[in-house]
Amino acid sequence: MAGKDGSKMILVVEDDDGMREAIENLLDVAGFSTVLYDSAEAMLADDTGERQLCVIADLNLPAMSGLALLAELCRRTWHPPVIIITAYESAATRHEASRLGAEAYLTKPFPSVALLTAINAIAARTGPEGAGKLSH
Repeated sequence: MAGKDGSKMILVVEDDDGMREAIENLLDVAGFSTVLYDSAEAMLADDTGERQLCVIADLNLPAMSGLALLAELCRRTWHPPVIIITAYESAATRHEASRLGAEAYLTKPFPSVALLTAINAIAARTGPEGAGKLSH
């Protein structure tokens, strides 16, 4: 479970129920807590606080895309690290995600270890004091 500082809390924004559940299960086994959303708008509207380790966001969401979510988060005072996941590989989209500050860009189906490696790199760099406070 996450500490009071949220250092092990991860927000997951994924519209596919099966994928969202699979990510939740993986992160649970790895010792992380999750808050799950089926849309970017739901995540932005939720008052989960601003001390999460990172956000995992699907690229192709029903209304606001993962890239639009990333851009919106970068405009706010809260700048959490964001990992973009997608089933649609595109060099242009990968470049845009990188330009906007995405920490990682993973193409589905990605190995579990790839997601955990990206999360652990964020955790190692930000530490509990910096969780959810990394600027892009």
